[in-house]
Amino acid sequence: MEEIPDVETLKAGIRRATIACKFVPVFMGSAFKNKGVQALLDGVINYLPSPPEKRNFALDLGNNEEPVEAMCDDAAPLLALAFKLEEGKFGQLTYMRVYQGTLRKGDIIHNANNGKKVKIPRLVRMHSDDMVEIDAAGAGEVVATFGVECSSMDTFTDGKLNYAMSSMFVPEPVMSISVKPKKSTEQMNFGKALAKFTREDPTLRISIDPNSSETILSGMGELHLEVYIERMSREYGVECVQGQPSVNYKESIGKKVPFDHLHKKQSGGSGQYAKVVGYIEPIGEVSERSERALMNEHTRD
Repeated sequence: MEEIPDVETLKAGIRRATIACKFVPVFMGSAFKNKGVQALLDGVINYLPSPPEKRNFALDLGNNEEPVEAMCDDAAPLLALAFKLEEGKFGQLTYMRVYQGTLRKGDIIHNANNGKKVKIPRLVRMHSDDMVEIDAAGAGEVVATFGVECSSMDTFTDGKLNYAMSSMFVPEPVMSISVKPKKSTEQMNFGKALAKFTREDPTLRISIDPNSSETILSGMGELHLEVYIERMSREYGVECVQGQPSVNYKESIGKKVPFDHLHKKQSGGSGQYAKVVGYIEPIGEVSERSERALMNEHTRD
C-alpha cells in the first residue's frame, strides 16, 4: 500500500510472523561489552510467544516416545524441565521451566530420566542475583529450587505421567583448547570441576585425546571457555595451563623407493657389519592411488 507503518503495527506484524516461525528477528550485540543487551531483552518481550501461545510436546515413554502435547494448565499433572544448574551459596541452584501443572514447595517430584524421587525444600523466583521465596509456580513459569540433585535437561513429574521433555538442540562446539592443572596436586579438584561444569552446561564438552592424552575443552567460543577457566580458579582453586590442542601427523609411503645401506660399527671386539639392499613400496589401494597421482603429475609436466 506504499504506507509507512507505525511502530506498534510493525511490532505486531513481526510478532505474528515470528510466532508462526515465518520470520526470525536478528539482534547484534555483545554481552561481554554490554552492548545491545537491553534491545535483545525488549525483543524477547515484544516478539517471542508467551507460554499459552506456543505448543510444546513431551515424549510418552510408555508408548514408544509418541509426542504428547503439554497443556499450559495449572490444574494438569505436573511436567517440568530442569534446564540450567548453578552453584550457589546454598548449594546447587536448579532452574526449572514448568510446562504444565503446578510446582509447590514441599512437593515430592519424580525424575523421569533416572527414576529418583526428590523433595522441593525451597522454591524461589529469580531476578538477576535477587531471589524471592514463593510457595508455588504455575504452568509457563520459570523458577529455581535448592537441594534437587539432577542433571541439566532432566524432566520432572508428579508421578502421574511417564513423560519426558525432549532435550533442546545442542550445537556442535566451535572452539577447543587443551587444559591441564598447573600443579599435579590439583588433579582431583580439576576432575571434579570438569564433571560439574559438563553436568550443568550441555554445550561444554570434555574429551581426552587418545594420541596425546591431552584434556580437550570444547565450547561455543573463546569467552565461553574463558569463563570456565576462570571459574575453575575461583571456585576450585585450580590454576590451568591452556593451549592449542596438539595435532598428530601421520605419514604413508607414496611411491616405490629403493634403498642401499651399509652398516659398520667398531667399538672394540668383533664389531658390527651389515649391508641391506631392497626397496619399499605401498601396497593395495594406497599403491593404486599413488600410481594415479604420479601419472597425473607426469601429465601436468
